[in-house]
Amino acid sequence: MGSLFRSEEMSLCQLFLQSEAAYACVSELGELGLVQFRDLNPDVNAFQRKFVNEVRRCDEMERKLRYLEKEIKKDGIPMLDTGESPEAPQPREMIDLEATFEKLENELREVNQNAEALKRNYLELTELKHILRKTQVFFDEAVYTGNVPNKTRNRYQQMADSHREEEQVNLLGEEGIRAGGAGAQGQNLKLGFVAGVILRERLPAFERMLWRACRGNVFLRQAMIEDPLEDPSNGDKVYKSVFIIFFQGDQLKTRVKKICEGFRATLYPCPEAPTDRREMAMGVMTRIEDLHTVLGQTQDHRHRVLVAAAKNLKNWFVKVRKIKAIYHTLNLFNLDVTQKCLIAECWVPLLDFETIQIALRRGTERSGSSVPPILNRMETFEDPPTYNRTNKFTHAFQALINAYGVASYREMNPAPYTIITFPFLFAVMFGDLGHGTIMALFGLWMVLKEKPLAAKKSDNEIWNIFFGGRYIIFLMGVFSMYTGFVYNDIFSKSLNVFGSAWSTNYNTSTVMSNKALQLNPKGMDYAQTPYPFGLDPVWQVAPLNKIIFQNAYKMKISIIFGVIHMLFGVFVGLFNHRYFKNKMAIYCEFIPQVIFLVFLFFYMTLLMFIKWVKYSASATDVVYSEGCAPSILITFINMVLFKAPDKNTGDCLPYMFAGQSGLQKFLVVVALLCVPWMLLAKPILIMRGRKEAAVSVCIETLDDSGTQAGQQPAQQQGGGHGHDNEEMSEIFIHQGIHTIEYVLGSVSHTASYLRLWALSLAHAQLAEVLWNMVLQNGLKQDGWIGGIALWAVFAFWAVLTVGILVLMEGLSAFLHTLRLHWVEFQSKFYAGLGYAFQPFSFEVILESSSSSSED
Repeated sequence: MGSLFRSEEMSLCQLFLQSEAAYACVSELGELGLVQFRDLNPDVNAFQRKFVNEVRRCDEMERKLRYLEKEIKKDGIPMLDTGESPEAPQPREMIDLEATFEKLENELREVNQNAEALKRNYLELTELKHILRKTQVFFDEAVYTGNVPNKTRNRYQQMADSHREEEQVNLLGEEGIRAGGAGAQGQNLKLGFVAGVILRERLPAFERMLWRACRGNVFLRQAMIEDPLEDPSNGDKVYKSVFIIFFQGDQLKTRVKKICEGFRATLYPCPEAPTDRREMAMGVMTRIEDLHTVLGQTQDHRHRVLVAAAKNLKNWFVKVRKIKAIYHTLNLFNLDVTQKCLIAECWVPLLDFETIQIALRRGTERSGSSVPPILNRMETFEDPPTYNRTNKFTHAFQALINAYGVASYREMNPAPYTIITFPFLFAVMFGDLGHGTIMALFGLWMVLKEKPLAAKKSDNEIWNIFFGGRYIIFLMGVFSMYTGFVYNDIFSKSLNVFGSAWSTNYNTSTVMSNKALQLNPKGMDYAQTPYPFGLDPVWQVAPLNKIIFQNAYKMKISIIFGVIHMLFGVFVGLFNHRYFKNKMAIYCEFIPQVIFLVFLFFYMTLLMFIKWVKYSASATDVVYSEGCAPSILITFINMVLFKAPDKNTGDCLPYMFAGQSGLQKFLVVVALLCVPWMLLAKPILIMRGRKEAAVSVCIETLDDSGTQAGQQPAQQQGGGHGHDNEEMSEIFIHQGIHTIEYVLGSVSHTASYLRLWALSLAHAQLAEVLWNMVLQNGLKQDGWIGGIALWAVFAFWAVLTVGILVLMEGLSAFLHTLRLHWVEFQSKFYAGLGYAFQPFSFEVILESSSSSSED
């Protein structure tokens, strides 16, 4: 738990592994997930590393598994997932895995090729069957005896008439048709034809092309195939049509065939004689039945192969990815001169040093090696990675912090404080008992159903965001329920649990007709006993001055929470300065920052409490009555401008307490003096430290102590607290920027917390508008009509409540809370200049691989 407040202590280690034991040791470290390896071969090409062949073999095995997975998903076969993660197999087992995958792939490809060939043959026979059936209708229209059928002759008569001017010699001219019809000159008109199948969407363009290319000298008949046909290449369902084209002459025949080829139409032989067509049809039906039986057996065999592969596919993926990850990691190592030892450098958490050594010994024993691994700590000047140990509850809050920036090494981590402050500030803006209950129940459902929901592994990004932040959502809902009790607000209505402390002495007609009527807090209208918890429910029936009262109340608590939150952030920075032993930052930054914030803005919050305690409507002295209560904002402005309050206040006192004027002047002067303190103190001290270091070096040089002179700068290093290599002009500029940012930021950040007030009022008003304009209308009807109207109106109101007030308003309040933490709170102490600890972990690798494969 200590690493949650501050990142883990890390150490750079050197690892020596015997070549035979390296694989097993790295496998154990991958299961542990606590070691981050460094690349010792940054200049070596990825294809020139030692284990590149093993990585390629793993890539090939993964390709084969993806092919199997695609085929399994195509058939809708469920893949067995036990949730267990098998250990990485030994290198010698790679050969068995490769042989198994090769056998499965070859068998499946052969089955698929055979099935595709059978399906293609089945498709051709089916199309031929439809051609024989459909063309029979065409031939039955007129008996084809060598003469042109009557219907065909009429069509060709039309073609000849329309193209007489274009064709000097028409193959099917009027004389030929008349001769064919009457038997003139003893010649018969003999027509050729081709039959085939074409995609239905290509048929109109196909017909136009035939007409234009053949100049109208062909006759096309077509009929649709009602049932869709399966494309053997991709399995899609396609719609086709049967056609038959009549023509005369070899020239038109060649032209028609080329057009059919261009439109990818399939031509089939079709006998002229009816008996031949019937015989062919019977043969086709017999072959179709045989093919259907063979296709069923082929599909059964394919299904059996895929079912057997589906049982082990998940485990195979895990094994191959673990092997690949191990060899990728081994490629980061260096070989010693003897080529028998692998050398690695890695970052490890100090608390897990013993655990890592035990894992290395376990890996050595598994490999059968007699040489133990060596893990040595190294000294380094590099910044170690940042490692904050989290669990499933704190992980989401840590992710919010890391989204802004990973903490510098051993820097204070804002996550543990965010666990409380984030849902609380959210609830200040989202304070509604009803809406908070909806959010809390949704978060609680995700928490209770955590394991089954996580096992589904949804690829919906929005759902994954909600599920990842389930504990945040639950806490935000619970805190919103608490602030809803404080505001006494539930779906824009109030709860009268303890009984109101207000009473009215007016009659009903006066109360209902006079909207400007107000109750007197110092008369008989108020019992002088406040409501035990939260706001009195009587404010719910005060439509005119309720918003005025809530404005003042919520605005003041927003400023109070904001100042306390920022002041807490400044004090968290003190822990950073003390841990890094940066006394200069404590005296030159922390102390003036605290003084500036306390003497101005915290003093303003104290005035609010003094005003609440000292002034009341029931005060016996008129000086402390509600009419004499001064404005905090005007008082603060007069304080900063050294302006005296107005003396013409009648019986009221110009100040809240004795000595207020002198105290305020003192606070402002001291706060203003903190500005040059923050601006100049640190650069001046750094300048003096450098001069003293230079003088000491000169003295030692004059004393002929060359070695000491060479060592002295290293001893003085750190006197500038990390600024030794910077020029003084840059130090002055940086300090000026930080000073201006803090001074102006204290003002703007304090005002920024007013968003707590603004969003809280906006949320309450939206809920009230939704009640008055939607749900209230459903309560006005009586009888069974009113029941139906209320049912419909309530459904509409519930949808708007969840969609607008819970989802949209909740997202808005979430983003504003995130900004208050990132900018107003973390800017007081958090640098966020580190880089995350990314250990070699099989769990992380498998999660990222599965998510990328799903995408």
